[in-house]
Amino acid sequence: MKKALLILSVLFISMSYGQEVKQVAQINVSGEGKVKVTPDQATLAVTVETKGNNAKDVKKQNDEKIEAVIKFIKKMNLAPADYKTQRVSLNPQYDYEKKKHSYNATQTIEILLRDLSKYDELMEGLVNEGINRIDNVTFQSSKLAQYQSEARKLAMKEAKLKAEDYVSVLGQKVGRAMTISDNSQTYYPQPMYAAMKTMESADSSAPRETLAVGEINITANVTVSFILE
Repeated sequence: MKKALLILSVLFISMSYGQEVKQVAQINVSGEGKVKVTPDQATLAVTVETKGNNAKDVKKQNDEKIEAVIKFIKKMNLAPADYKTQRVSLNPQYDYEKKKHSYNATQTIEILLRDLSKYDELMEGLVNEGINRIDNVTFQSSKLAQYQSEARKLAMKEAKLKAEDYVSVLGQKVGRAMTISDNSQTYYPQPMYAAMKTMESADSSAPRETLAVGEINITANVTVSFILE
């Protein structure tokens, strides 16, 4: 019995060593897909900043201005979910030369503007009601998921085209994909920092166009391994 087991073990080992490791010819390529989109909405971060020597008075003045700002936003018929208080602060500041304290109160409101045709009216009204600091304006697209999908498809098409270019001189064909790696970076809309300015038109009744939104790029990157046939 032991002899039979020994013979079977030797036979199994021999068969294992006799098997060849089959190599699969592959090509690894990368692809990028880019979709240029005209933004159709914007996120604004706007702030009321108030300074003074009495903490209670500074906070009261700041609250009154913010109340007026919120009333104006409601008059613009923005959805309640499209604006919110982002941060509130009341900080003491010490003047070492005068050896006295002063206070700085700020409240920041974040607003999602879904209709860019209202941009000028909104900005002008915010400033009139007490906004004295525009932290940033970020342009974006309401159809981000759709454009990201288009960018991914373009990236895959470019990867396959690259692979076909490389192997066309070898008399081979590109087969099925073995692995696909998504190397895309998380999309963050780029802010446009705005300075406070008072602009006067020669004809005050004429509509003003003060916004040039340009285009935003939505990009996808992939790495693909194709089998060669």
